[in-house]
Amino acid sequence: MHKKWVVRDADKQAASALSEKFNIDPFVAFLMVSRGIVSDMDAAFFVSKNCLMTSPLDFADMDEAVFAIGEAIDIGDSICIYGDYDCDGVTSTALLYDFLSNEGANVRYYIPSRADEGYGLNTDAIDRLHDMGVNLIVTVDNGIASVKEAQHIYDLGMRLVITDHHQLPEGELPRAEAIVNPHRPENNLKFRDYCGVGVAYKLACAMYDGDMDDLCARYMDLVAIGTIADVMPLQNENRSFVRLGLEQINTNPRNALKTFMFHNGNKQYTAADIAFQLCPRINAMGRMSDASQAVEFLLAPSTEYSQPLFDTLNSENAHRQAVEREIIDDVNARIERNPKLAAGRVIVVAGKEYHQGVVGIVAAHISEKYGKPTFIIGIEDGIGHGSARSIEGFNIYDALKACSDDLLQFGGHPLAAGVTISEDKIDSFRRHINEYALAEYPTMPVQELLIDCKVSPIYLTLDLVDSLDVIEPCGAGNPQAVFGLYKLRLVDIKPLSDGKHIRMDLEKNGNRIRVVKFGISPDEFPYHPGDILNVAAKVSRSIYNQRMYLSIQAVDVRLYSTDDDKYFDEKGKYDLYRATGIGDESLYPDRKACALVYKYLKKNNGYNYSLDDLYFRLQEHITYGQLMFAIKAFVQSGLIEYNDRITVNDINEKVNLEDTDVLKSLRGRLEIGREI
Repeated sequence: MHKKWVVRDADKQAASALSEKFNIDPFVAFLMVSRGIVSDMDAAFFVSKNCLMTSPLDFADMDEAVFAIGEAIDIGDSICIYGDYDCDGVTSTALLYDFLSNEGANVRYYIPSRADEGYGLNTDAIDRLHDMGVNLIVTVDNGIASVKEAQHIYDLGMRLVITDHHQLPEGELPRAEAIVNPHRPENNLKFRDYCGVGVAYKLACAMYDGDMDDLCARYMDLVAIGTIADVMPLQNENRSFVRLGLEQINTNPRNALKTFMFHNGNKQYTAADIAFQLCPRINAMGRMSDASQAVEFLLAPSTEYSQPLFDTLNSENAHRQAVEREIIDDVNARIERNPKLAAGRVIVVAGKEYHQGVVGIVAAHISEKYGKPTFIIGIEDGIGHGSARSIEGFNIYDALKACSDDLLQFGGHPLAAGVTISEDKIDSFRRHINEYALAEYPTMPVQELLIDCKVSPIYLTLDLVDSLDVIEPCGAGNPQAVFGLYKLRLVDIKPLSDGKHIRMDLEKNGNRIRVVKFGISPDEFPYHPGDILNVAAKVSRSIYNQRMYLSIQAVDVRLYSTDDDKYFDEKGKYDLYRATGIGDESLYPDRKACALVYKYLKKNNGYNYSLDDLYFRLQEHITYGQLMFAIKAFVQSGLIEYNDRITVNDINEKVNLEDTDVLKSLRGRLEIGREI
């Protein structure tokens, strides 16, 4: 997906003042100001190594929660921690279960099966817990919308405490002894973006009468892992949680993390390492199997106990990757057979027996590829269960509310959602949600890549990496710095890791740098030595043979001549035409435009990369719509074959492109548009 590069701006005087007052590298001060950290108080908190914690009693109902759980402990009632199968839910469950066990509670935990029970409280599970003699259910990372299930708990004579971080539902809240949720308006909180394990930790803090430093040392690693996994903004208290949690992970890891680190390399782990190496393994258990084993792993009393559990996490993660790849391949094949699936503003693809544990990941992959909101729906026994991932600026939850008549059930957030739908309603839903998108978003939101600043390659050094330590931990809400490197000549390309990645040698003004681009092979990389490129890059340290090296990783690469505004304007017109048939002459490839494209393809023996990449090669001379319709006309006339790559056919006779169906239809529609 092509993104618009946006270079952050900052008040240089304010940055200079922060640099002097807090003895910060001027460049880092500039980054802080560009991210809105301007006041002395915000800057002091940002650079401080201290952890400024709000009182847990600032949460509404916290006293009531403490009383209800404390009373259950005192009278020996059976307590069940009712969790969730994702990483946030697993860490929440592990934390509160371990804490209450140490407080002398008669406590167990329960995590529903994603495949058989789905998210949150369900009456069958409640019945089973009742049969086990449970008196009090304490939810973590769920429960805020479970009105019917909460009443069922009380009908059976049990009690309920809800701890959750999801948005409050419209209408009534569930019946409970206490509802601890940062989004309740009754809270005395300035910061509300806690994850489930953050709320569970606050409950533990409220109940604990010992030294809070001890509690922090016992659980802050779990809080950090859950906060990172749930992509919560690393601001305010979350920033402190993750900073302290990473410090614990790197200096005094629990047994489970010792096992993880033994197999993944002994180094200083960052938030990114946890996000990409540990969290997917924990999540995989809930996606593919039994999340309770992930809880056991985190609470392992020894490395001997944690090792076989870690092996299980690894095998389930590998299984998840294989199933995910299989579904992605199937989705891509369906779109290839029926391009209309990806032509609209919203992509909806359904398939038989898509695994429910990975449809969300697949939706994210397809959404990233096409830059559009995407639903992936798995059908079984006539019922579809799907997940959606959206793009910034397109509220998928509002779209679902507008199409609710097609759905059996739905829920979610602006950027992610889940749906349940009858198989015979999928086509209707696809049509209605695209009609909604066209009406509410005449121009789809442009996706952006934020560049912190433009720099010359000579400024990328290990000293810069050392200076950037101040802004760690990085993640959602506080991303790793991205630098814009402009007008670099590509000198050489080398494959890495058996062709899974590439290394580029780039040169500017006699200075040469090496940049790694992950996840792309040399055959997929659409640039060649001699091309003049712009590169958006991150920097970090790399240790090899006990020596420290500068590592530069490309986030995005493009031709220097790329014009983002022209691209998005022209592509918007093309997409609008495909959706409505409304367009103008800028879409029509005249003889000159067709000759330009064909000569380029003939000269280069076809083209092996995406049509967007081809457009950027020719952008100065052609519009996006002209290129797309020219390619379609070439295919219909037999001049080329197109199947992910373009092959030029050997044709001797003359071809009249204006006789192709695609250009006749386009010409007719544009003439109708002019008459109107």
